[in-house]
Amino acid sequence: MSTALTAGAAASPMRPATARRRLSRLADQVHQRALGATALLVFLAVGLIVFEVVRGSAPALGTLGWRFLIGTEWDPVADHYGALPYLFGTLVSSALAMVMAVPLGVGTAVYLAELAPPRVGAVVAFVVELLASIPSIVYGIWGLFVLAPFLRSLVEPWLIAHLGFLPLFQGFPFGIGMLNAGIVLAVMVVPTIVSLAREILLAMPGSLREAALALGATRAEGLGVLLDAARPGILGAAILALGRALGETMAVTMVIGNTNRISASLLAPGSTMASVIANEFTEATGQLYLSALTEIALVLFALTVVINALARLLVLWTTGGRRDVAGSA
Repeated sequence: MSTALTAGAAASPMRPATARRRLSRLADQVHQRALGATALLVFLAVGLIVFEVVRGSAPALGTLGWRFLIGTEWDPVADHYGALPYLFGTLVSSALAMVMAVPLGVGTAVYLAELAPPRVGAVVAFVVELLASIPSIVYGIWGLFVLAPFLRSLVEPWLIAHLGFLPLFQGFPFGIGMLNAGIVLAVMVVPTIVSLAREILLAMPGSLREAALALGATRAEGLGVLLDAARPGILGAAILALGRALGETMAVTMVIGNTNRISASLLAPGSTMASVIANEFTEATGQLYLSALTEIALVLFALTVVINALARLLVLWTTGGRRDVAGSA
């Protein structure tokens, strides 16, 4: 009898513990499923966007076909639509912005993370993050009223006089055009590159730098080792900045000139896919006109997805190559 009572007394404290474990397991399962449902909402939102854009562009897809991507005429009165000038303007302005922004952004990030005193680095990083929070319309006003007169009176005449033999710098000094749009986009995406690249460099293990210095490398060579290790992350930061440059609307609309012509000169006006949508969407009255603008949005979405996918594959390839080298060593 006493043995049974002792066993019951010993087992009774285990029941609350078992109940707590079951409750904890249930809470973990609910939490996991809630997070999974939240993640699925992202796919649902993307799917709805794709569905709506494809549905809206269906008349243009059926009527214009592939001619829409290679056509250069944009005449809403005659219902003739070609998106090639806008695709060209989007790619050129974004490429020009990245050519200027990536070296400046990576160099600034290296200085802030490795060379600057901690207080200076903190202050400059705060200013860079502040630049990232400025609305795009403010950049557009700056590009229109400050940068355009400067380019028109000083920079573009010098480029025409000294580099006018190149097709890139032929034409007239308008101040408004592809060069202005590229500079404004570069200023807008530099904070993204600086912030992400700086955080990536700060997260790199100090043993990389110390090992390079111990082997007799100079400080610059040690920075090279660090940059090589951080290359996939820096590439991801650049691709994120490129995604913003591709989709930027208001600032580019204000400074690019908004013409549907293809020109080899960076001084000539142009247009992008985002700017033509912003300019003409409210004026689109016909069904085919509205559908053509929606198809431009679809092309812009597809272009962004393709570029991000290629960048992801490049990052995976770079990282996998490094692992292979490390494994063979």
